[in-house]
Amino acid sequence: MVRTMSLFRALIGTARMVRHTPRLGDGLPPDEAVLLDAPDGQLGPALVAAALGNHRPAAMLLAATRDAAEWENRDRYVMRLATFAYNRGDWLVRWLAAAPRDPDALLVKAELAVRRAWESPARAEQLREIGPLIGAAADAAPRDPVPWRLALHHARGTHATHTAFEALWEQAVRRSSHHYGCHVAALQYLSAVWYGSHRECFDFAERAAEDALPGSLVQALPARAAFTLLSTGALADSVQAERIDHAADRAIALSATYGPGDPWPAEVRNLLAYVLITRGRWAEALEQFRLIGPYATSFPWSGLTDDPLGRFLETRDGVRIEVASTIPLRPPPAQRNRPIRRRPGQSPSGGHYA
Repeated sequence: MVRTMSLFRALIGTARMVRHTPRLGDGLPPDEAVLLDAPDGQLGPALVAAALGNHRPAAMLLAATRDAAEWENRDRYVMRLATFAYNRGDWLVRWLAAAPRDPDALLVKAELAVRRAWESPARAEQLREIGPLIGAAADAAPRDPVPWRLALHHARGTHATHTAFEALWEQAVRRSSHHYGCHVAALQYLSAVWYGSHRECFDFAERAAEDALPGSLVQALPARAAFTLLSTGALADSVQAERIDHAADRAIALSATYGPGDPWPAEVRNLLAYVLITRGRWAEALEQFRLIGPYATSFPWSGLTDDPLGRFLETRDGVRIEVASTIPLRPPPAQRNRPIRRRPGQSPSGGHYA
């Protein structure tokens, strides 16, 4: 009898998925429309020009962010330009040759050097060698917090003491007290994977989120702390599980302040979807996928696979199936007995999935 009931539940679950999964695709762009790390309207032309060997649009873009103190945009653009220069760096070489003291060129150069050093088996040694590059970028733009974000990552990789790290952190927040990239760098240093603990990581993230400005991506820092815990494979205890859920709730509130398909919070929404999935909050995860729209991001999926876009799409489909399996095959009796009101010209089927 027990085996019969288990089979019955499995058949019912399959029937629910078949019936409801297509309808749950409403609001989700098709797979072929989803882009990985799509550049915004300002960065896109700079990348196209760089591909043609022209550094000037990138130089103008970064100079504009520096003049306007748009530090979050500047940080994003620097990272993306360095990623592009990783395999196609001729345009950066020309830029540095034409303007060797340009603070923006020096910053991209330092970002690229840090990235390459992190991938080296001799990470700590190579990071120490490129320390002067980070210092040069910081000296060239004294107001800019982005070189200090690099300095924080550099300190983590070179096994800096807590005292040395705190001194760098003070310099970073002096320039921008709510800079998201610097907060992420500090969070990584405080994680259990590096020089702290899960508790320290959450404590720091929650305090930062409480102090953050409305709409600031720092509001999602606790979700990043949750990801750090979850990605270790450790089982969360009851206190940690409560903090993870609270972090997800805070990130949901932040996500709601931005419009659907907005590229700016895309990475936060991708991260939030992952955290919600690990907590079995399927319907909320599906809503985040709808809000993400076509903007898949490498993080957090690249930490799970070499094909982040494929993992994003597979996960999105899996969430739809999970949600579909919880929807009753037939509506409740109160809904079944409710009289049907059709709009003029509407077909009897209603034009919707039942």
